[in-house]
Amino acid sequence: MCPPETAHHAALRLLDWQAKLFDKYPKWALQTPLQVAGLSFPNPVGLAAGFDNHAAHLPALFHMGFGFIEVGGITPKAQSGHPKPRLFRLPAQQSLLNRIGFCNRGVDYLVENLKKRPIGQIVGVNICKNTNTSLVDALNDYLYCFDRVAPFCDYVTINISSPNMTGLRELQHKEYCQQLLTGLKKAQRDYADRYQRVVPLWIKVAPDLSNEEIKVLADIFCAQQMDAIVATNTTINRDNVPIEWRSQPGGISGRALSARADAVLAAFYEAVGEAIPLVGVGGIISLADAKCKRAAGAKLLQLYSGLIYEGPGLVKEIVTGL
Repeated sequence: MCPPETAHHAALRLLDWQAKLFDKYPKWALQTPLQVAGLSFPNPVGLAAGFDNHAAHLPALFHMGFGFIEVGGITPKAQSGHPKPRLFRLPAQQSLLNRIGFCNRGVDYLVENLKKRPIGQIVGVNICKNTNTSLVDALNDYLYCFDRVAPFCDYVTINISSPNMTGLRELQHKEYCQQLLTGLKKAQRDYADRYQRVVPLWIKVAPDLSNEEIKVLADIFCAQQMDAIVATNTTINRDNVPIEWRSQPGGISGRALSARADAVLAAFYEAVGEAIPLVGVGGIISLADAKCKRAAGAKLLQLYSGLIYEGPGLVKEIVTGL
């Protein structure tokens, strides 16, 4: 059997080839424009970060009908991530275990690809610090990435919630989070003053937060006037996976994450209401899952594992079904 990571890259190459034959954006993907976080989306279904780290396959992915695509996670400098194998399928649970660890070629490589991005399509960039950057110095890494990508993308997502970088989730703690967001919001304002263009700042949270942690973060996000909350990243919880996988490091996505991701999404909606738009991600395998996310408060949706298990047809199913 082909290793999942190898299959992933092979599938992307196949999609690139198909897009050259059929390069038109599908008509069914053009819905009534949806205004969220200062942007106009052709439909509410997006591709989550991690699928196309370097923005190398945007035409092919937009051909599938996505309303927006988030690329990355990206770090200032290139890094190799964790040793292979590091991506595993859990087919009985329609889930994935991922411990890739921010393998990427660095933000400058990404920017060169963003310069060639499709015109008129919404592209966001998921940014993070390098593995060897301390939490104390993390802001400098995020600022560097923001400054580099802001001219070439439509929004930026601040990733402080991946379980695949040791200590990263500590940036969700109150003091670190306040410092980080204060610095990035200042960078956002400075950029807007210079270029008369606001680049929305989204923030991606973990599904493993307690109710009290959610309330604390919600207060910070509201005070900082964040443009959107992405709920959620992958989980370290192992309750819904087979026993042989429970000792394996990495984050779980897909069906095994769905219930917890929905609960955290709903808790953030209860905490922030309509003050900050919510992006629902985690365990969307069907139209019914997408409707659950919308019912929990999500304005926009993102797919990843569902695309692996159900294929490109899932995008059309959800877009037309909603």
